[in-house]
Amino acid sequence: MDAINSFLLWIDQFLGSAAYFPWLLLGTGFFFTFYLKFPQIRYFGQAVRIVRGKYAKDDAPGDTSHFQALTTALSGTVGTGNIGGVALALFLGGPAALFWMWATAFFGMTTKFVEVTLSHKYREKTADGSMAGGPMYFMEKKLNMKWLAVLFAIATIISSIGSGNMPQINSIASAIEDTFNIEGWITGLILSVLLALVIVGGIKRIAQVAERIVPTMALIYVVGAFIVIFTHYENIIPSFVSIFADVFTGSAAIGGFLGASMAFALDRGVNRGLFSNEAGQGSAPIAHASAKGNEPASEGMVSLLEPFIDTILICTLTGLAILSSGVWKEKHENTFAQADMIFLAGSYNDKNEADVEKLFTFLDRGGEERSDIKRYDGKLVVREGAPIGNEFTLINSRSVAENYSILKEGNPYSGELIIVNGRMDKQGADIEIVGKSLIHSVPLTIKAFGSALGPYGEYIVAIGLLLFAFTTAIAWSYYGDRAVIYLVGPAGVLPYRLVYVGCFLAASMIDTSVVWHLAYVTVALMTIPNLFGILMLHKDMKETVNDYWDRFQQNKAD
Repeated sequence: MDAINSFLLWIDQFLGSAAYFPWLLLGTGFFFTFYLKFPQIRYFGQAVRIVRGKYAKDDAPGDTSHFQALTTALSGTVGTGNIGGVALALFLGGPAALFWMWATAFFGMTTKFVEVTLSHKYREKTADGSMAGGPMYFMEKKLNMKWLAVLFAIATIISSIGSGNMPQINSIASAIEDTFNIEGWITGLILSVLLALVIVGGIKRIAQVAERIVPTMALIYVVGAFIVIFTHYENIIPSFVSIFADVFTGSAAIGGFLGASMAFALDRGVNRGLFSNEAGQGSAPIAHASAKGNEPASEGMVSLLEPFIDTILICTLTGLAILSSGVWKEKHENTFAQADMIFLAGSYNDKNEADVEKLFTFLDRGGEERSDIKRYDGKLVVREGAPIGNEFTLINSRSVAENYSILKEGNPYSGELIIVNGRMDKQGADIEIVGKSLIHSVPLTIKAFGSALGPYGEYIVAIGLLLFAFTTAIAWSYYGDRAVIYLVGPAGVLPYRLVYVGCFLAASMIDTSVVWHLAYVTVALMTIPNLFGILMLHKDMKETVNDYWDRFQQNKAD
C-alpha cells in the first residue's frame, strides 16, 4: 500500500496538485462568468422555476424530468466530499481552505452551466432508445476531436471507479465501523449487492432512487449540522473570521494543527471543492443529457443549482460544524493508518515554537526538500508496546503523535521494527499503532457532530454518509455506463458493471489515504480535457444561451 500511495502522490503532482491546476479550474469559471455576464446570478431564479416544472413538456425528448436529472446529478456530487472531503480540506489547509471551496463553487456554477448546456445540445439517442450525452459527444461532433473524446471517455471510466465508487464505500465502511462496530468488509458486501440491484435498472431506476433519497438525506444532515453550529454559537463569528483572515497568509499553527501555507490551502480547497461539486469535471452533464427538453440552455440553468446546494450550502455547514466545535485542531484517540505515518529522525515537540516551524516546513507542499528534517532510518526497539529511546518522532496525520502503543494481533508488541525512509518495512504489515493525533476525513466530521449531539451526532453522520455516498456510487455507475457505450457499445456495459461492483467491495477494506489519493488523480484526468473542450466552444455556448434567452423573453412578452 505504501508503494501504491507513493506512486499516486507522484502522479498527482503533475495533475490535481500541480500549481497550474487550481488556476485552470478557477480561471475557466472566471472567464465564463464574465463572458456570459454572471449567469449564476442572472439565471438563478429561472433555474428554480424550471426545476419546479413550470415549463415542462411531457412529450419532449429525453428519459427523466428536470428534477430527476438534478437529483441524479446531485446524488453523484453530494457524497463523501460533503462530509469527509470538507474535513480533509480543513485538516490539510486550515480554515482558509473553505474560502477556496466557496470560490470554486461560485465560479463552478458557471462552468457547470456551460458543460451541461453543450452536452445536452450534442446528445444523441442510443440503440436502446435512451439518451446519451456528455463532453465526449461535443468533443467528437462539434470539435471534431475524436481522440480527445476517447481520452475523456476512458478517463470517465477510470474516474467512475477511482472517485465515484471507491472513496464512497471506503468512507461508509469507516463510519459504520466507528459508529456501530460492524467490520468494513461486511458493510461492503451488503452494499455491493444492493448496488448491483439498483444499477442494473439503468437511468430510470437510478433517477427514481435519487429522487426519493437525496432531498430526505440532505434535510436530516442539514438540521444536524445547524444543531452542532448553534451549540457552539460563541465560535460562529471567530470561525468566519479565521476563514477570511487566513486566505492570503495561510493558517497559523494552533493546538495540534501545525499550520498550512496559502498555496496548500488554495490547492486543497480547490481540489476538495471540485471533488465535492464536480463543476468542470464533466460528470454531471452525462446525467443532465437524459433530461426531457428541447432547450439545452434551460437544462444548463438547472445545473447552476448543483454547486450552490452541494458546496455553498451543505459543505459550508459541514465546515462550520467542524470549525465551531474546535475538533479539527485537537488530537483524538485513533488507530494510525500506515499511509498517514512518518518516522522522523530527531525529537520534536509541537509545544516548541521552533520545532513547529521546522515541522510546518517539512509538511508543506514540496517542503521536504527545503527542510532540515530527515526521515528516520534504522531499528526501533519496542518493549510492551512502548518504543525505547527518543532519537525519532512519529508523525501521524500531519501531527506529532502522543501516548501511542505499538500492537501486534491486538496485544502490546515487544521486539524490533525496521524503519526505512520513515516507513515500517514489510515486517510492520501486521503491526498496529493506536494513540492520539489529529484525525481527518469522515472521523473528523463524526467528532464534530458528536461534540454537540453525543452518539446521536455519530448516527446522523454515519447514516447520512451511507445514503449520500451510496447514491453517489449509483450515479457514477451510470456515468461509466455511458462512457463504455460510447467506446465499445452496449456489449461492454455488463463487464463494466461487474468490475464496478467488485471495486466497490474491495475499497471497503483498503487504506483510506490510498483511496483518497487515487480520487485526486482520477478527478483531474477527467477535468483537464473537459475544460479544454468547453473553452474551445465558448462562442457556441454564448450563441446557444443568447438565442434561448431572447426567444424566451420574446414569448414571455407575447
